[in-house]
Amino acid sequence: MTDEGDVDSRGAPVIRTRRLTKEFPRVRALDDLDLTVGSGVTGLVGANGAGKSTMIKILLGLLPPTSGEAEVLGHDVRTEGAAIRARVGYMPEHDCLPGDVNASEFVVHMGRMSGLPHAVARERAADVLRHVGLAEERYREMGGYSTGMKQRAKLAQALVHDPDLVLLDEPTNGLDPTSREDMLDLVRRIGTDFGIAVLVTSHLLGELERVSDHVIVLDAGRLLRSSATSEFTETTGTLLVEVLGSATERDLLGNALAGRGLRCHPVAGAVEVLPPPDGLHEGSDVRDLVRDTVIDLDLGLVRIQEGRHRIQDVFAPPEEAMQP
Repeated sequence: MTDEGDVDSRGAPVIRTRRLTKEFPRVRALDDLDLTVGSGVTGLVGANGAGKSTMIKILLGLLPPTSGEAEVLGHDVRTEGAAIRARVGYMPEHDCLPGDVNASEFVVHMGRMSGLPHAVARERAADVLRHVGLAEERYREMGGYSTGMKQRAKLAQALVHDPDLVLLDEPTNGLDPTSREDMLDLVRRIGTDFGIAVLVTSHLLGELERVSDHVIVLDAGRLLRSSATSEFTETTGTLLVEVLGSATERDLLGNALAGRGLRCHPVAGAVEVLPPPDGLHEGSDVRDLVRDTVIDLDLGLVRIQEGRHRIQDVFAPPEEAMQP
């Protein structure tokens, strides 16, 4: 379902679809998709094959839908593709840069393709290359760029014509941890400092929690959920307890807590302690009981913290409860 109230609070929608469907000979990539995207940074998440890239191509007017409607910045994707592409920046997922051209020439060319006069395109290219961190490397041929530099060049060309909306398809694809952090910071700045609406796709759910104001979850071409990011990550009422050691120590603690009347589940390297039934062990009593149990077992306590939902919980099956 869509959360119209949250989108309305972020201004007029920049993207709206109604029963959007795309069928290929052997698969339905999008299935009766109704969604609304507002300003700020919106994350589009789903496993590979969920329909993310197909939707972006339809929004750009590059791929006709089988049925349904879609509008981008008030333009119909079926009949006004050129008008959409004039106002939208697009960063594709795959490497598509000419290796024998330097970044400055490439970004200027893309600015000219978007309708900018030559002098304006050169000025804008210099600005965006500086913003993405390629000012000193702008005259190097892109064939010699690292993966992170190529991603920055692709981002620069998406921004050169000062768009109202940018579509970023897996912008951290192939990046090492440091480059990924830098790219996420750039994505966030586009939505906050530059005031450009952003739709960013990723299959790495934690990334979208960090940079997005709103998250849309697709599953096999269907809308699974559309909510403010804060609603995905709100507190659960549970406690996460982590101790030193391996899964053996984790399970030892969980089973001991279950033996003392607490409901527990293993969660990655921690034990999730659910709220006690009927008010038993309320509030700080639960924390005290956990602490005392850790001490009794002679385990090293790493953390006790309030549990929060994660985007990936939308997809995850429930863990089996620990047994006393």
